[in-house]
Amino acid sequence: MNAPPPRGLREEAYAMSFETFLGEYAPSSGPLRLGNWSCLDGDRPATRLEPQARNYRATLAIGDRICTTSAAAPGPVAALTSMLYDRGISLEMTAFHQVPAGERTATFIRGSDGLKSEWAMGLSLDPTQSALSAVIACANRLLTVS
Repeated sequence: MNAPPPRGLREEAYAMSFETFLGEYAPSSGPLRLGNWSCLDGDRPATRLEPQARNYRATLAIGDRICTTSAAAPGPVAALTSMLYDRGISLEMTAFHQVPAGERTATFIRGSDGLKSEWAMGLSLDPTQSALSAVIACANRLLTVS
């Protein structure tokens, strides 16, 4: 990465290999998976007076159930957390860091379900996909870490 990980995660990050870190903080498996993602009105220009909510649609797999869901929100991360909440998965982000990682973007999120907090990471060539991956990873860590 081109920058150090967030302060609350540095000790763990420096104590393990990058592959081990990815396996722990950016799990590719879990009960929650994100399929298709789209902004339905991304070509619509913002107004000069204020930002407008965009309409997003996603395919989510929660356990063995697959559903298509949508939300109106000012950005993709807010839309995804709203979609998760509507499906009974509570995730409040308490920290968000996005940094260059070579040609990719690394997104670090600390999230809470109201009982516990976990760090997670997303890594992608696209900054939005990196952030969405981090949200899913954080939700999976909260759902599976005891």
